[in-house]
Amino acid sequence: MVRPGLRIAVFGAGYIGLVTGACLAELGHRVVVRDIDPEKVRLLRSGDVPIYEPGLGDMIARNKERLTFTLDVQETLNGAEVVYVCVDTPPSASGDADLSRVWSVVRSLEAASHLRAVVVKSTVPVGTGARVRAALDAAGLGHVGYAANPEFTAEGRAVEDFLHPDRVVIGADDDATAALISELHTGVDGPVVVMDVRSAEMAKLASNALLATKISFINEIATLCEKTGADVEDVARAVGMDHRLGHHFLRPGIGWGGSCFPKDSEALRQLASNTGYHLQMLSAVIEVNNLQKRRAIQRLKDELGTLAGARVALLGMTFKPGTDDMREAPSTVLAGRLLAEGAEVRCWDPMARPAEAEPWTWTTRHESPRSAVEGADAAILVTDWPQLKEVDWAQAASVMRRPVFFDGRNLLDPAVMRSLGFTYISVGRP
Repeated sequence: MVRPGLRIAVFGAGYIGLVTGACLAELGHRVVVRDIDPEKVRLLRSGDVPIYEPGLGDMIARNKERLTFTLDVQETLNGAEVVYVCVDTPPSASGDADLSRVWSVVRSLEAASHLRAVVVKSTVPVGTGARVRAALDAAGLGHVGYAANPEFTAEGRAVEDFLHPDRVVIGADDDATAALISELHTGVDGPVVVMDVRSAEMAKLASNALLATKISFINEIATLCEKTGADVEDVARAVGMDHRLGHHFLRPGIGWGGSCFPKDSEALRQLASNTGYHLQMLSAVIEVNNLQKRRAIQRLKDELGTLAGARVALLGMTFKPGTDDMREAPSTVLAGRLLAEGAEVRCWDPMARPAEAEPWTWTTRHESPRSAVEGADAAILVTDWPQLKEVDWAQAASVMRRPVFFDGRNLLDPAVMRSLGFTYISVGRP
């Protein structure tokens, strides 16, 4: 049984590491989170959370007696019984996951004979656990258990998803390790599903790939609706009422982004390629998503005639509302394509933190949606922030040079927007 106040070491203070560390501290464990970024650790020690995630800052503050942050590996491992690996695994030049940070953590454990288990929460290719297991054995840590515990949290509700999950997946090849990690989650309101390590690794990739498939599917149906005069909103509502299918992820738009769907879909496709198998359906899912953003630009070109010299406002920059995450955000592709067409790009977002790199160095940031659209020839609603429902769109239309509006998330009412003078375009709606 897990004792109250078990000492846990978390490697990585990104979205997953911070949420994991804070939630485990909330469950009563003593947690040390280690990161290699001195500025990030400094901010966390001062009580300033460097990412936006609802409820996370309050949870970290509430558990400050059980939650500490460090740059030092030995401080992290001192007395630790369980290590969580929550580091990035970005795509490499070959398309495979770059596991260099995972291996750096594994190598740092060679003298930590007091450990009871190593848990990988990072998204890794199927078969990674077997390689880590072999490395631990070679380092004389054969007595240390190994588990895969993939995360299924969504940004914007990650704390809620950790504490009240649909399921906790634990992949372990021995009963003692499975029981240990299961007990660590005592207090979590959700079922625990135990399986072998390889199946747990695959479950993460398959889950995200299926969700991405639903989004790309409804986007393809939206395109067909545009060509036939059907309304994708009505179609999606009717389809989602089927209990076998459900409404989740049947919302058309300009495509998915973020840290998981693009990376995990590509990782699964690359995994299949490495075995000599071509995942035809998943390849099509990725292609549809890539085309969806470019279709938005083409529809603006069709309306304006040319984008050269046009002023275009991007309303929303993050890949979804409720987060400041810009990773694989559709706005990046839209901004890049607009600039390539010769347009002037203006942006608004309440939380985005874009990199100081192209395309963002060539755009202007505005404090409000109204300021962003003033004098613009067109606006694209990219992220469905709730603030955009409260905008005085009649006034916005009056200050635009040409009131062309592409609603990339079908957030607003077509009839109302057209009555206000907009040339209103949406996804899959007549």
